[in-house]
Amino acid sequence: MLTITIVGLFCFLVVVISLLGYGYYVRPSRFFRRLQPGAVAGSEVPAGPHAPLSPAMHLFEELGTKFPISLEDASSARHDLMAAGFRSEHAVAAYYGIKIVTAAVFAALAFLLVVPSIGAIPLRLVVIIGMAFGGYLIPGLLVEHLIVARQEKLRYSLPDILDLLVVCVEAGLGLDQALMTVSRELQTTHPLLCDELSLVNLEMRAGMRRADALHNFAERTGEREIRKLVAILIQTDRFGTSIADALRTHSVFIRKRRRLDAEERAGKVGVKLVFPIFLFLLPSMLVIAAGPGLLQVFKTLFPLMRTFHTL
Repeated sequence: MLTITIVGLFCFLVVVISLLGYGYYVRPSRFFRRLQPGAVAGSEVPAGPHAPLSPAMHLFEELGTKFPISLEDASSARHDLMAAGFRSEHAVAAYYGIKIVTAAVFAALAFLLVVPSIGAIPLRLVVIIGMAFGGYLIPGLLVEHLIVARQEKLRYSLPDILDLLVVCVEAGLGLDQALMTVSRELQTTHPLLCDELSLVNLEMRAGMRRADALHNFAERTGEREIRKLVAILIQTDRFGTSIADALRTHSVFIRKRRRLDAEERAGKVGVKLVFPIFLFLLPSMLVIAAGPGLLQVFKTLFPLMRTFHTL
């Protein structure tokens, strides 16, 4: 109990000192750096919707900047975070800072809760290192879960987007204007995909080629159906074929694919229900069906066994 109290007080002091240092030292130092000659106005203000950082995220970012990261790992982490919906320039550093914090928290929990019940010192070290490694991996697993959930939402939004694109293109709009119109009209119902299309429009307005902007769109999301859509748009633009026919065909294909996926999941339900039925329902049914008979057997069999024993 004394050890837990000491560790709790230490963590409390670390948090208080970190917040005070951020509030009274880090912010004034950034302000003074802006006032130096040659400082660019607004250079400290990050762009994007995640510009204001909370004190906790700032601490995670500071920890992440101290962590040695190779260029390949940083590029892979940035790609995964963008696929999960985190586009801030601080995302990679904050991500590694969170991984460091979770590793430290799990190691502390292992030291306080698990290690006292273990006698061998080498086994204690193994437990602490294993818990720290597990805590280090947890943020990556959460990011993968967010990526899968976001890709599923994007995939389910595609048919409606394609239908409106077909209507816009057949009405006489170009592909750029159609993408802009779709991103504006369906913002309420499909915000994730409309945000991605808005980013495609911004890239093209900034001077990027349409093919490059669409390739970036496919790479950011990582969704298979979006990659197919991007390939169709680029091919129709390159060969001059009808964009409306290609989009309509792809929309029909996506809806058929969704129906086949639903049928496949429905077909797997019977197999997946075998284990819950065997573990939970079957014992209850056996108790209800065979319980009364077994009670009668025991009620009549035990007296007979006693009579045979007395004889």
